[in-house]
Amino acid sequence: MSSVIARTGRHRQRYENNFRLVSGCIPYRITEDDEDHNGDIENRIQVLMVSSPDRDDRVFPKGGWEDDETVLEAACREAFEEAGVKGTLRETPLGVWEFRSKSRQKIESLEGGCRGYMFALEVTEELECWPEQQNRDRKWLNIKEAFRLCRYEWMCRALEEFVRVMEVSDDDEGGKIEIGGEEKGEASANVNAMPSVPAVTDHHVVTECQIVSSNCCIEIKPSSTSQQLVISVHCHGTWLSRGLPLSH
Repeated sequence: MSSVIARTGRHRQRYENNFRLVSGCIPYRITEDDEDHNGDIENRIQVLMVSSPDRDDRVFPKGGWEDDETVLEAACREAFEEAGVKGTLRETPLGVWEFRSKSRQKIESLEGGCRGYMFALEVTEELECWPEQQNRDRKWLNIKEAFRLCRYEWMCRALEEFVRVMEVSDDDEGGKIEIGGEEKGEASANVNAMPSVPAVTDHHVVTECQIVSSNCCIEIKPSSTSQQLVISVHCHGTWLSRGLPLSH
């Protein structure tokens, strides 16, 4: 049993234009090539999905984005709470999808609208115990299985975008891969980029670490291999990194 308790309630929930803001991720791992796969990236990827009580279908970790965390931190927290995994999160979102909560189905109502941000998380650690272990189990699936079992249409669209990004990354890197309640139904996608991190102009930077939210810290230091400043955020066991060019 995990000693960390999952967050509950919506008293810290973020809203924007009557939409409840949600953050989640597609946890994944890369399997070794074999003769049957012929190097096909879609067949080399496995994604991690979680169950809900009394249901046979599956979902990716996701939940409310709260007012004391960034959208990236929220995605990491949900992966930890719902699936018990840690890893490396790509800062650029797969997309932003608008959908309706399963508990708020009245189309004319302003309530129940959600805006979900989805990211890709390369898993580096699977925990034996996690906060929602009693209510959810986790299972590694290939892409075809994931599409078949995925409960929500908007998550299927996020998975389609994930596969597209992985295929592009695989082609560009020559095989090196780098990824930086609703019901099925109508969902609209908006793939506008997330706000970028403000540029840092002082290149005389000393490494520092400070708490930015519960279980999170930030580290800033020059890159040892390039003329960049590396900003890394550690949140719920996951490191989020981004390189910024140094000004001269």
